Amino acid sequence: MSTKSYPKARKRFGQNFLNDQGVIDDIVAAIDPQRGEHLVEIGPGRAALTLPLLQNSDQLDVIELDRDLVPLLKARLTEFEHLSIHEADALSFDYSSLVKNKEKLRVIGNLPYNITTPLLFHLLEQAEHIEDMCFMLQKEVVQRICAQPGGKQYGRLSVMVQYQCQAEMLFIVPPEAFEPIPKVDSAIIYLRPLSDFVGGEICIKSLGKLVTQAFSQRRKTIANTLKKMVTKEMLLAEGIQLEQRPETVSVNQYVNLTRAWIQALKSE
Repeated sequence: MSTKSYPKARKRFGQNFLNDQGVIDDIVAAIDPQRGEHLVEIGPGRAALTLPLLQNSDQLDVIELDRDLVPLLKARLTEFEHLSIHEADALSFDYSSLVKNKEKLRVIGNLPYNITTPLLFHLLEQAEHIEDMCFMLQKEVVQRICAQPGGKQYGRLSVMVQYQCQAEMLFIVPPEAFEPIPKVDSAIIYLRPLSDFVGGEICIKSLGKLVTQAFSQRRKTIANTLKKMVTKEMLLAEGIQLEQRPETVSVNQYVNLTRAWIQALKSE
């Protein structure tokens, strides 16, 4: 079945279909699927990645929201008995339901830009079942996730993902690799959930609250943005100067600040 047989990309799903064979080969090489691994692809679209993944794996689940694409995928991929197609929303899907025999999942996808952040957080909530993730995202988002303290791109997303994951940008993908052509560059990111979180275990919701507040007014100092949550003494105890800005504080320091804040609340 040719790609002409598939419906056009739908704006409400944020669809941009990958159609550059060289880029497809590079992504598959980066994923390096092996026999015996359990792969999960989010948003298979027209199966550009799905076919090579199927040819190099023993088990692949794909999650597709577009009900017009699902029957066409089933028709095209009917010969692959180790494929399961789920017509579902990746944002609410229970990935743990796919796990068998305590295995871990390898999650792959060309993610719609409009759901990237909530989908990443949804997956990280189930990180205990995930070996690693390899995604195509908007380049700017990948840069923000991988950013280090001190730069303008470092922010809430950087801290929250890096607390739980090893993150690495692998390569950039030009707009011309897609149909329709998007207005932005894309990039491939590799994420591996950490067995030991940066700074140690902490309530993720509390960390999220503190970090969100810290970056709510980036031009202000950390002492100002967090003045209702932590004391100046807490900041100084973590080696944070009162005049520092939120983007200069490390992931480890944010975790320690959250721990101090939680402890202070318990003492009240």
